Amino acid sequence: MLDNLTIKKVLIEALKTGADFAELYLEDTLDIITKMTKYDVKSIENAKLYGAGLRLLKGQDETYGYTNDLTLDGLINLANKLNKYYDGKAKITNFEFTDTNVLRHTIIDKETTKEDMGLKISYLKELNKGALEYSSEIVQSFATVSEHVQHILVANSNGVLKNDVRNNIRYSVSCIAENENGKQEGSYNKGGNFTLAFYKDFDFYDLGQQAAKQAITMLNAKQIKGGVYDVVINNNFGGVIFHEACGHALEASSVAHGLSVFAGKLGEQIASTCVTAIDDGTIPNEWGSLNIDDEGHETKKNVLIENGILKSYMIDYKNSLFMNMPTTGSGRRQSYRFKPTSRMTNTYIANGKYEVEDLIKATKYGLFAKDLGGGSVNTATGEFNFSVKEGYLIENGKITTPVRGATLIGKGNETIMNIDMVANNQTLAYGMCGSSSGSIPACVGQPTIRVKNMIVGGNGGK
Repeated sequence: MLDNLTIKKVLIEALKTGADFAELYLEDTLDIITKMTKYDVKSIENAKLYGAGLRLLKGQDETYGYTNDLTLDGLINLANKLNKYYDGKAKITNFEFTDTNVLRHTIIDKETTKEDMGLKISYLKELNKGALEYSSEIVQSFATVSEHVQHILVANSNGVLKNDVRNNIRYSVSCIAENENGKQEGSYNKGGNFTLAFYKDFDFYDLGQQAAKQAITMLNAKQIKGGVYDVVINNNFGGVIFHEACGHALEASSVAHGLSVFAGKLGEQIASTCVTAIDDGTIPNEWGSLNIDDEGHETKKNVLIENGILKSYMIDYKNSLFMNMPTTGSGRRQSYRFKPTSRMTNTYIANGKYEVEDLIKATKYGLFAKDLGGGSVNTATGEFNFSVKEGYLIENGKITTPVRGATLIGKGNETIMNIDMVANNQTLAYGMCGSSSGSIPACVGQPTIRVKNMIVGGNGGK
C-alpha cells in the first residue's frame, strides 16, 4: 500500500510533540452483498473502502484520526492535526521495523473474482430451492451471500510492520412459513475466512431444508408457559449467551475501567467447574480468525476460564499499558475509521464429558433451546434476555412438544455458575459483533449445555 520509508516518515512526524506511541493502520477493502428472493437475484451491492487511521498515545491519553488521502502530504497533514494535542518534545526520533514476520494459519490464496458470480448465484438458488421444496406452507425464501475482502497493513513506533488479508464469505437463508396459525421464520447460515472453493462440497440444499423445517415446526408449536426451568441449550449459536453476557465482560475495555462483573477476579472461581471457555483467533480459516489483530499482534488461543477459574482477559495494546498485562492479540476494529479496542474472535465453551442424550435424560422437566435468536444484554451487569427461535419441552428425560415464544432471562455471571452438565459436541456459529470499534466478524459456540433453574419468559397457559 505504502513503502516503508513513507510509513516511517509519517510515524516520526506524529511523534514530534512528545507522544509515546504512534500507529498507522492502512486498509483496502471490498464488500459485495448479493441477494436473491426465491430464484431471482434482487440486488448486488458493492462498496469500496480505502484509507488510513493514525493513533497516538501519551500515557493514557489517546488521539485518533483517519483519512482516505494516502499521499505523503495527506498523511503528514493528518499527523500534524493529531500531534497538536500534545506540546512536548519528541521522545522518539528514530526506530526500525523489526517485528515483521507473521505466522499465517489462515491463508487466502485466491480472492473472489467477477468470474465466480455464476457459482455464487447457483449456491443461492440451492439455498432457496431447499427451503421452498420442504413444504407448501413455505411462502417465501431469501438467500444472501456477503463477501468482505480486506487487505490491511499495521505499522507502529514499537517496530511493528505487518500485513494481513481477510476474505470473509457468509451464505445465509431465511424463509417464511404461513398457515391459519400465523407466520413463522426459520434461518441458518454458514461462513468462514476462506475462499469460495471451501464451499465446493457444502450441501446448500440441506441448509435451506433446515431453515424451512425450523419455520414449519415453530408455526405449529404452542406457546410456552413462563416459569423456572432446567434449560438444555443446544450447541452452535447457543454460544451467543456466553459471548454477549460473559465474553464482553472479559474484554479489557470493560475490565480495565471496573465496568465488568469479572474485574479483579483473576484466579477466582467465576463459573461452574465443568466450564472451560476459550477465545481462539488462530483456528485455520474460521469466520472470526485473523493472522494478526488490527494492532499488528499475532492472534492467540486464549483460555479465559479453565474448570471454572478465571485465567485471562482479552487485552488490546492500550489497555495492556493500563492493566500492566501483556496483549492477547485481541485488538480489533471494523475499519480504518475506528480506533481499535479489545474484542473477541472465535469464543466458545469447550467440550465436556457427556453425550447430548445424557443431558436430556437427566432432565425430568425442562426446555430444550435448539436455536437462539436475538436479545439484549447489559454488558456492565451481565443481565440478558434472548429469544428462543426453536424450542421443545423436555418431559421425563425425553424431548417432546415444540414450543414457541420462549425467552431466556438471567445474568451471565450467575448462569455460568448454574451450568451443571456440558456435552461433547462443540460447534461454532457465525455472526457480526458490534461494539465501540464497530462491527466485526466473530464466532460464537459451545457444546450442548444444561443450565439449572433458569427463568423462561412465555405467554402460554393463560
